[in-house]
Amino acid sequence: MATWGYKNCPYTTSIIRDVADRKLTEHQLQRSIKEKEMLLKEIHHRVKNNLMIISSLLSLQSRYIKDENSKTIFMESQNRARSMALIHERLYQSTDLKNIDFGDYIQTLASDLYDTYVMDKNLIKMNIETDKLNLDIDTSIPLGLILNELVANSLKHAFSKGDNGTIDIKFQKQNDKYSLEVKDNGKGFPKDIDYKNTDSLGLMLITSLSEQIDANLEYVGYPGTSFKISFNEKKFQ
Repeated sequence: MATWGYKNCPYTTSIIRDVADRKLTEHQLQRSIKEKEMLLKEIHHRVKNNLMIISSLLSLQSRYIKDENSKTIFMESQNRARSMALIHERLYQSTDLKNIDFGDYIQTLASDLYDTYVMDKNLIKMNIETDKLNLDIDTSIPLGLILNELVANSLKHAFSKGDNGTIDIKFQKQNDKYSLEVKDNGKGFPKDIDYKNTDSLGLMLITSLSEQIDANLEYVGYPGTSFKISFNEKKFQ
């Protein structure tokens, strides 16, 4: 609105715009976004449920297996399914449908694995030190599987029966570089083992998934075992 004068008479000029169409378009866009968010939440929820069903089926099937090695394979597959299900559960519960708090995820997954494998909690201790950092789902899933393999390997193989031991897990970010480290003070790998060339499915997964997220994988062995994964978060289009 503008006010002006002419021959000592005041005049006002006003411009009136019809914004009804714009308001209607904005409302339709907002409704469309909400519908897509609800749909994406439902997808994460269903993926999580399906993965948990797979985990449960593996658990049920393992009860009929007498061979301990075969039973262990079923348990490991069950844990891998659960590690992925946990990410989709976090995304379903979050207002951000693309990222999760990976520090919180580490706390939950590592605690679940600890309860699964450790019978005497007075002997084996686990220390978790994480920053509150969000990761994209495309990074979280492979990194979650890497974490599952590293922690499970330490819990299963690092200590002999009756040993005291400690497992340390650290997740932090310095500048633009993320790092995840899993370290134990156990008996370590055999000195002649090449973790990049082995028949162990767990170690093959660690190597392959590290390459998938363009991570640098560092291994230090004996005494104890330490794996450190360093990476810049990969941005997927």
